[in-house]
Amino acid sequence: MGIIDFHTHIVSPWVIEHRDELSHADACFGTLYSDRRASLATADDLIRSMDEAEVTASVALNIGWSTHELCVRTNDYLLDAGTRWPGRIVPFCMVQPCAQDAAVIELQRCARAGAKGIGELRPDAQGYSLLDTELLAPLAEAAATHKTIMLTHVSEPVGHRYPGKGTITPEQPYAFAKAFPRVVMVCAHWGGGLPFFTLMPEVGDALSNVYYDSAATQYLYRKDVFQTVADLAGVEHVLFGSDYPLIGQRRALDHARSAGMDASRLSAILGGNAARVLAEEARDG
Repeated sequence: MGIIDFHTHIVSPWVIEHRDELSHADACFGTLYSDRRASLATADDLIRSMDEAEVTASVALNIGWSTHELCVRTNDYLLDAGTRWPGRIVPFCMVQPCAQDAAVIELQRCARAGAKGIGELRPDAQGYSLLDTELLAPLAEAAATHKTIMLTHVSEPVGHRYPGKGTITPEQPYAFAKAFPRVVMVCAHWGGGLPFFTLMPEVGDALSNVYYDSAATQYLYRKDVFQTVADLAGVEHVLFGSDYPLIGQRRALDHARSAGMDASRLSAILGGNAARVLAEEARDG
């Protein structure tokens, strides 16, 4: 089974060229990339990284843009990357739920063009909440119909601050999962600690269609988080993610491999689980 990185970010050369302008115009982009030390990567950069780290496929995520127009423009680049590198770059596109019908139409367009999901959603930066079930119901229905995965940023309610941490804490994706159980959801960054609440039986039951990626683990948790979450939520719910280019793919892989997991668990987390989720859940309906 090949390695699948479920959490990377790429942007077009146009975004890189207009970095300063977009940093002032867009809340999410500005928070993450106004500091010139924060790396931006194109699809070509990602492919080079994958070749170096021996990664078979990468989920390429968009950014939580505040306007529908920026979502559409940047989605086109993600979709093109998926066409240029089929089976290697797996595009996840972005929608602005506040655009309502236009967001649903964009999700449908992207799904039909080859996107396997939408994300990385940034509800707080985009001006909505995962608790707003009335706003999100049409989008959730479209995602379920098209078997489109929804990947959202989630952060820890305690602990250190960092750029982009945000305010999307575990109770929000939990409420979303309860409201829309047909939607396959991936909670980034270990779900901000959401898996630890699966010790409560009703929480575990509600999260049967929810997965957790390991993006940016080095900045957040001790490496035994891999074993702990696999024990609590089930190893089948854990997806390896690097958060490239924030963290290099080889570095993230070395960290995961040093976490003391047996070969079966490591194989599942580094690729087996992702292959299953993408094959079974992300088909265009």
